[in-house]
Amino acid sequence: MGSARHGHAGICRGCWDQMHVPIPIRGPLSLPFRAFGITRSKMNPNICTICERSFRYVKKQRHVTVPATILFADIRGVTALSERIDAIRLSAIVSLFQDRCAQAIWTHDGIVNKQMGDGLMAIFNFPITATDHAGAAINAALDLQRLCAAAFEDLRSSLDGLPAHTLGVGVGIHTGDVEIGEFSSFRSDFTAIGGAVNLAARLESQAAAGEILVSAETAARSPAWTAGAGERLLALKGLDQPVRARVLARRT
Repeated sequence: MGSARHGHAGICRGCWDQMHVPIPIRGPLSLPFRAFGITRSKMNPNICTICERSFRYVKKQRHVTVPATILFADIRGVTALSERIDAIRLSAIVSLFQDRCAQAIWTHDGIVNKQMGDGLMAIFNFPITATDHAGAAINAALDLQRLCAAAFEDLRSSLDGLPAHTLGVGVGIHTGDVEIGEFSSFRSDFTAIGGAVNLAARLESQAAAGEILVSAETAARSPAWTAGAGERLLALKGLDQPVRARVLARRT
């Protein structure tokens, strides 16, 4: 199987990695599957809705413990801007952010697991497996920072002189074991929960616009991408001890 960054996969990479079952998602062979509602997932176009909605069928369990890297991203400055522009333009900014983030995350084989207004959560190493999922998440974060910064700069002319430069993205990344599965009787989509997810979210909450806060665990797994980066000692909500994080800035 080739990497998704080299083109669109012809079969679902999640089903292949998790079950070694080739489910066509593109081309003529995918047409019979579409008739049964098996289409490309909105979480990543290189996986299918079997991965997204039939976790227990794929894994034969309600949830599993897997090593993964979790990324949270959120727009900075959008709350203040929302008081000065109409809802239509605000929704266009949020859509732009979500689109650019998804583009970067998919390029590095992650999935956009949750979209939460002007924020999102991504998972790397499930259902598409990756040997260096920490490095993949860091690269996705660097790419999404670059793409979002360029998109926000392009907004200047449509904001009637309002300062688009006040918009930015804060990112938090952490690697660890997570519980992945279906945790609701009302929804069948899978998600990840656990301390690793919470820590990634808390790191993101401390990241300034343009910053990527990378946990020590993630940095240790991908030292080539964090060598020389600054460090910050953070007091995070719910944690007794301060957390040391590497601080990366978006690349130009």
